[in-house]
Amino acid sequence: MIPSRDIARLIEIMAALRHPETGCAWDLKQTFATIAPYTLEEAAEVADAIAREDRDDLREELGDLLLQVIFHARIAEEEGSFAFPDVVEAITAKLVRRHPHVFGDTRALKPDEIKAVWDRIKAEEKAERAQKRGTDYSGGLLDGVPAALPSLSRAVALQAKAGTVGFDWNSAKLVLAKIREEIDEVEEALDVSASDDERLDEIGDLLFAVANLARHTKADPEVALRRANAKFERRFRFIETELAREGRTPAQSNLQEMDALWNAAKIVERASQ
Repeated sequence: MIPSRDIARLIEIMAALRHPETGCAWDLKQTFATIAPYTLEEAAEVADAIAREDRDDLREELGDLLLQVIFHARIAEEEGSFAFPDVVEAITAKLVRRHPHVFGDTRALKPDEIKAVWDRIKAEEKAERAQKRGTDYSGGLLDGVPAALPSLSRAVALQAKAGTVGFDWNSAKLVLAKIREEIDEVEEALDVSASDDERLDEIGDLLFAVANLARHTKADPEVALRRANAKFERRFRFIETELAREGRTPAQSNLQEMDALWNAAKIVERASQ
Protein backbone atom coordinates (compact mmCIF):
# COMPACT_ATOMS: atom_id res chain seq x y z
CA MET A 1 0.00 0.00 0.00
CA ILE A 2 1.15 3.55 -0.76
CA PRO A 3 0.55 6.70 1.32
CA SER A 4 -2.63 8.60 0.53
CA ARG A 5 -4.52 11.74 1.54
CA ASP A 6 -7.73 9.68 1.54
CA ILE A 7 -8.83 8.51 4.98
CA ALA A 8 -10.22 5.37 3.36
CA ARG A 9 -6.63 4.26 2.75
CA LEU A 10 -5.83 4.68 6.45
CA ILE A 11 -8.83 2.50 7.31
CA GLU A 12 -7.61 -0.12 4.81
CA ILE A 13 -4.11 -0.09 6.33
CA MET A 14 -5.49 -0.62 9.82
CA ALA A 15 -7.64 -3.49 8.54
CA ALA A 16 -4.52 -5.04 7.00
CA LEU A 17 -2.58 -4.65 10.24
CA ARG A 18 -5.39 -6.43 12.09
CA HIS A 19 -5.84 -9.22 9.52
CA PRO A 20 -5.83 -12.47 11.54
CA GLU A 21 -3.54 -14.30 9.08
CA THR A 22 -1.32 -11.68 7.45
CA GLY A 23 -1.48 -8.81 9.93
CA CYS A 24 1.02 -7.47 12.47
CA ALA A 25 1.42 -9.70 15.53
CA TRP A 26 1.67 -6.69 17.86
CA ASP A 27 -1.40 -4.93 16.45
CA LEU A 28 -3.42 -8.14 16.56
CA LYS A 29 -2.94 -8.63 20.29
CA GLN A 30 -4.10 -5.11 21.19
CA THR A 31 -7.44 -4.34 22.87
CA PHE A 32 -9.30 -1.16 23.81
CA ALA A 33 -7.63 -1.31 27.22
CA THR A 34 -4.08 -1.90 26.00
CA ILE A 35 -4.08 0.96 23.49
CA ALA A 36 -5.93 3.44 25.73
CA PRO A 37 -2.64 4.62 27.32
CA TYR A 38 -1.25 5.29 23.84
CA THR A 39 -4.35 7.33 23.03
CA LEU A 40 -3.74 9.54 26.06
CA GLU A 41 -0.04 9.80 25.20
CA GLU A 42 -0.76 10.89 21.63
CA ALA A 43 -3.23 13.53 22.82
CA ALA A 44 -0.54 14.86 25.16
CA GLU A 45 1.97 14.98 22.31
CA VAL A 46 -0.50 17.01 20.23
CA ALA A 47 -0.74 19.49 23.11
CA ASP A 48 3.06 19.58 23.38
CA ALA A 49 3.49 20.34 19.66
CA ILE A 50 0.96 23.16 20.00
CA ALA A 51 2.82 24.57 23.01
CA ARG A 52 6.08 24.48 21.07
CA GLU A 53 4.38 26.06 18.03
CA ASP A 54 5.93 23.34 15.88
CA ARG A 55 3.53 22.91 12.96
CA ASP A 56 5.47 20.04 11.37
CA ASP A 57 5.31 18.07 14.61
CA LEU A 58 1.67 19.05 15.05
CA ARG A 59 0.81 17.55 11.66
CA GLU A 60 2.58 14.32 12.61
CA GLU A 61 1.07 14.13 16.08
CA LEU A 62 -2.44 14.78 14.80
CA GLY A 63 -1.91 11.85 12.44
CA ASP A 64 -0.83 9.67 15.35
CA LEU A 65 -3.94 10.72 17.28
CA LEU A 66 -6.14 9.99 14.28
CA LEU A 67 -4.57 6.54 14.09
CA GLN A 68 -5.75 5.90 17.64
CA VAL A 69 -9.33 6.71 16.60
CA ILE A 70 -9.03 4.37 13.62
CA PHE A 71 -7.51 1.66 15.84
CA HIS A 72 -10.34 1.80 18.38
CA ALA A 73 -12.94 1.86 15.62
CA ARG A 74 -11.38 -1.19 13.96
CA ILE A 75 -11.48 -3.23 17.18
CA ALA A 76 -15.11 -2.21 17.65
CA GLU A 77 -15.92 -3.23 14.08
CA GLU A 78 -14.33 -6.64 14.63
CA GLU A 79 -16.50 -7.27 17.67
CA GLY A 80 -19.60 -6.01 15.89
CA SER A 81 -20.16 -2.90 18.02
CA PHE A 82 -19.65 -0.10 15.49
CA ALA A 83 -17.28 1.00 12.72
CA PHE A 84 -15.46 4.19 11.78
CA PRO A 85 -18.37 5.61 9.71
CA ASP A 86 -20.52 5.32 12.83
CA VAL A 87 -17.98 7.40 14.75
CA VAL A 88 -18.12 10.07 12.04
CA GLU A 89 -21.91 9.99 11.99
CA ALA A 90 -22.09 10.34 15.78
CA ILE A 91 -19.80 13.36 15.95
CA THR A 92 -21.40 15.14 12.98
CA ALA A 93 -24.85 14.62 14.50
CA LYS A 94 -23.60 15.93 17.85
CA LEU A 95 -22.03 19.04 16.31
CA VAL A 96 -25.20 19.88 14.41
CA ARG A 97 -27.36 19.21 17.49
CA ARG A 98 -25.22 21.35 19.77
CA HIS A 99 -25.03 24.30 17.34
CA PRO A 100 -28.66 25.30 16.78
CA HIS A 101 -27.43 28.88 16.37
CA VAL A 102 -25.55 27.76 13.23
CA PHE A 103 -27.58 24.88 11.83
CA GLY A 104 -31.02 25.64 13.30
CA ASP A 105 -33.41 28.49 13.89
CA THR A 106 -31.61 29.97 16.92
CA ARG A 107 -29.47 32.81 15.61
CA ALA A 108 -27.36 35.76 16.79
CA LEU A 109 -26.59 34.36 20.23
CA LYS A 110 -23.92 35.91 22.42
CA PRO A 111 -20.99 33.69 23.55
CA ASP A 112 -22.40 33.19 27.07
CA GLU A 113 -25.80 32.31 25.58
CA ILE A 114 -24.14 29.81 23.22
CA LYS A 115 -22.41 28.13 26.16
CA ALA A 116 -25.69 27.93 28.08
CA VAL A 117 -27.37 26.24 25.10
CA TRP A 118 -24.39 23.86 24.74
CA ASP A 119 -24.53 22.92 28.45
CA ARG A 120 -28.30 22.39 28.34
CA ILE A 121 -28.05 20.10 25.32
CA LYS A 122 -25.18 18.15 26.91
CA ALA A 123 -27.26 17.65 30.05
CA GLU A 124 -30.18 16.39 27.97
CA GLU A 125 -27.87 13.96 26.15
CA LYS A 126 -26.46 12.64 29.42
CA ALA A 127 -29.93 12.13 30.85
CA GLU A 128 -30.99 10.28 27.70
CA ARG A 129 -27.92 8.02 27.82
CA ALA A 130 -28.50 7.29 31.50
CA GLN A 131 -32.11 6.34 30.75
CA LYS A 132 -30.98 3.94 28.01
CA ARG A 133 -28.51 2.32 30.42
CA GLY A 134 -31.12 2.08 33.15
CA THR A 135 -29.02 4.23 35.50
CA ASP A 136 -29.81 7.38 37.44
CA TYR A 137 -28.65 10.77 36.23
CA SER A 138 -28.63 13.30 39.03
CA GLY A 139 -28.06 16.28 36.78
CA GLY A 140 -25.62 17.63 39.38
CA LEU A 141 -23.48 20.61 38.54
CA LEU A 142 -20.27 18.55 38.43
CA ASP A 143 -21.68 15.65 36.40
CA GLY A 144 -20.49 17.14 33.13
CA VAL A 145 -16.80 17.14 34.09
CA PRO A 146 -15.18 14.12 32.37
CA ALA A 147 -13.48 11.74 34.79
CA ALA A 148 -10.83 10.93 32.17
CA LEU A 149 -9.39 14.46 32.06
CA PRO A 150 -5.81 14.89 33.28
CA SER A 151 -6.01 15.53 37.01
CA LEU A 152 -4.87 19.16 36.91
CA SER A 153 -7.26 20.01 34.08
CA ARG A 154 -10.11 18.22 35.86
CA ALA A 155 -9.39 20.15 39.06
CA VAL A 156 -9.75 23.42 37.14
CA ALA A 157 -12.94 22.20 35.45
CA LEU A 158 -14.48 21.18 38.78
CA GLN A 159 -13.53 24.51 40.36
CA ALA A 160 -14.90 26.47 37.39
CA LYS A 161 -18.21 24.59 37.55
CA ALA A 162 -18.56 25.24 41.29
CA GLY A 163 -17.64 28.87 40.68
CA THR A 164 -20.68 29.37 38.44
CA VAL A 165 -22.91 29.22 41.52
CA GLY A 166 -20.65 31.35 43.70
CA PHE A 167 -18.72 28.56 45.42
CA ASP A 168 -15.35 30.19 44.77
CA TRP A 169 -12.68 32.50 46.13
CA ASN A 170 -13.13 36.18 45.29
CA SER A 171 -9.52 36.79 44.33
CA ALA A 172 -6.24 35.08 43.48
CA LYS A 173 -4.70 36.47 46.70
CA LEU A 174 -7.25 34.57 48.77
CA VAL A 175 -6.32 31.39 46.89
CA LEU A 176 -2.68 32.13 47.66
CA ALA A 177 -3.55 32.29 51.36
CA LYS A 178 -5.24 28.90 51.00
CA ILE A 179 -2.06 27.53 49.41
CA ARG A 180 -0.03 28.71 52.39
CA GLU A 181 -2.53 26.97 54.66
CA GLU A 182 -2.21 23.76 52.64
CA ILE A 183 1.61 23.98 52.79
CA ASP A 184 1.40 24.15 56.58
CA GLU A 185 -0.79 21.04 56.57
CA VAL A 186 1.67 19.22 54.30
CA GLU A 187 4.45 20.16 56.70
CA GLU A 188 2.46 18.67 59.57
CA ALA A 189 1.84 15.51 57.51
CA LEU A 190 5.59 15.10 57.03
CA ASP A 191 5.76 14.23 60.70
CA VAL A 192 6.76 10.61 61.22
CA SER A 193 3.43 9.87 62.93
CA ALA A 194 1.42 10.66 59.78
CA SER A 195 0.40 7.82 57.49
CA ASP A 196 1.19 7.60 53.79
CA ASP A 197 -2.48 8.18 53.01
CA GLU A 198 -2.53 11.32 55.14
CA ARG A 199 0.51 12.71 53.35
CA LEU A 200 -1.00 11.80 49.98
CA ASP A 201 -4.24 13.58 50.86
CA GLU A 202 -2.47 16.74 52.01
CA ILE A 203 -0.26 16.89 48.92
CA GLY A 204 -3.38 16.40 46.80
CA ASP A 205 -5.07 19.31 48.56
CA LEU A 206 -2.01 21.47 47.90
CA LEU A 207 -1.99 20.59 44.19
CA PHE A 208 -5.73 21.28 43.99
CA ALA A 209 -5.20 24.71 45.53
CA VAL A 210 -2.33 25.49 43.12
CA ALA A 211 -4.56 24.50 40.20
CA ASN A 212 -7.15 26.91 41.57
CA LEU A 213 -4.57 29.71 41.66
CA ALA A 214 -3.74 28.99 38.02
CA ARG A 215 -7.43 29.24 37.15
CA HIS A 216 -7.83 32.56 38.94
CA THR A 217 -4.86 33.98 37.04
CA LYS A 218 -6.21 32.56 33.74
CA ALA A 219 -3.19 30.26 33.42
CA ASP A 220 -3.59 26.70 32.19
CA PRO A 221 -1.92 24.54 34.87
CA GLU A 222 -1.13 21.82 32.33
CA VAL A 223 0.70 24.36 30.16
CA ALA A 224 2.40 25.90 33.20
CA LEU A 225 3.64 22.53 34.42
CA ARG A 226 4.68 21.50 30.91
CA ARG A 227 6.79 24.67 30.70
CA ALA A 228 8.28 23.97 34.12
CA ASN A 229 9.14 20.42 33.00
CA ALA A 230 10.82 21.76 29.86
CA LYS A 231 12.76 24.27 31.95
CA PHE A 232 13.93 21.55 34.31
CA GLU A 233 15.02 19.32 31.41
CA ARG A 234 16.85 22.20 29.74
CA ARG A 235 18.76 23.18 32.86
CA PHE A 236 19.59 19.61 33.85
CA ARG A 237 20.95 18.97 30.36
CA PHE A 238 23.14 22.04 30.87
CA ILE A 239 24.49 20.42 34.03
CA GLU A 240 25.20 17.18 32.14
CA THR A 241 26.89 19.05 29.28
CA GLU A 242 29.13 21.11 31.56
CA LEU A 243 30.14 18.09 33.61
CA ALA A 244 30.84 16.14 30.42
CA ARG A 245 33.38 18.82 29.45
CA GLU A 246 35.27 17.75 32.57
CA GLY A 247 34.86 14.09 31.75
CA ARG A 248 32.33 13.52 34.51
CA THR A 249 28.67 12.61 34.92
CA PRO A 250 26.13 13.89 37.47
CA ALA A 251 26.58 10.66 39.41
CA GLN A 252 30.30 11.55 39.73
CA SER A 253 29.61 15.01 41.15
CA ASN A 254 27.92 16.29 44.29
CA LEU A 255 24.79 18.32 44.92
CA GLN A 256 26.73 21.52 45.59
CA GLU A 257 28.46 21.31 42.19
CA MET A 258 25.23 20.55 40.38
CA ASP A 259 23.40 23.35 42.17
CA ALA A 260 26.10 25.82 41.08
CA LEU A 261 25.73 24.66 37.47
CA TRP A 262 21.94 24.95 37.79
CA ASN A 263 22.34 28.60 38.78
CA ALA A 264 24.74 29.08 35.89
CA ALA A 265 22.11 27.68 33.53
CA LYS A 266 19.62 30.23 34.86
CA ILE A 267 22.09 33.04 34.18
CA VAL A 268 22.69 31.81 30.62
CA GLU A 269 18.95 31.64 29.98
CA ARG A 270 18.34 35.16 31.24
CA ALA A 271 21.20 36.51 29.13
CA SER A 272 19.73 34.94 25.99
CA GLN A 273 16.24 36.36 26.54
